[in-house]
Amino acid sequence: MNMEKIYLITDIPGYSPQISRLLSMINYARHTTLESVKNLTVKELDYLLDSKSNSIGALLLHFAAVEYAYQVSTFEERKLSEEELSVWGAALELGDEGRNKIRGHDLDFYLDRLDEVRTRTYELFKTADDSWLEREKTFWYNKPANYYFMWYHVFEDEINHRGQIRMIARRLKG
Repeated sequence: MNMEKIYLITDIPGYSPQISRLLSMINYARHTTLESVKNLTVKELDYLLDSKSNSIGALLLHFAAVEYAYQVSTFEERKLSEEELSVWGAALELGDEGRNKIRGHDLDFYLDRLDEVRTRTYELFKTADDSWLEREKTFWYNKPANYYFMWYHVFEDEINHRGQIRMIARRLKG
């Protein structure tokens, strides 16, 4: 992520114009997420506001899981395998399974997962062009959607849940 150009939605060398802009927005969303979780401890990452809430750690892993799932769905045009669901399922679904399974990891664990998935996203997007973004597929509620929308949803979901992260972090501090 080029921090000198984090506030520019612009061309990125090696990517087509629309993919560059999409990646610019995805990068900014991630930048603000990373700023929100700086220096959090394991205890803070595992904290639950109540018995139905998600922890910050679970939300971070959810971001990686959603991005991975969209890589598979859009670039490989398939659903996650049972093996992939065993790795990512709790983070995709969150809820009780996420609360029970996603615990005890330090911040580097989550940052590494986010970075691994993002690195793969960059590599996959090098293989696509702007016309790829226009490909349509049946999506939620049997409605047509294109890959552009689907990838917009990846960072829109992160932005939405980042609001939860900020609220939880404020509660932790007082």
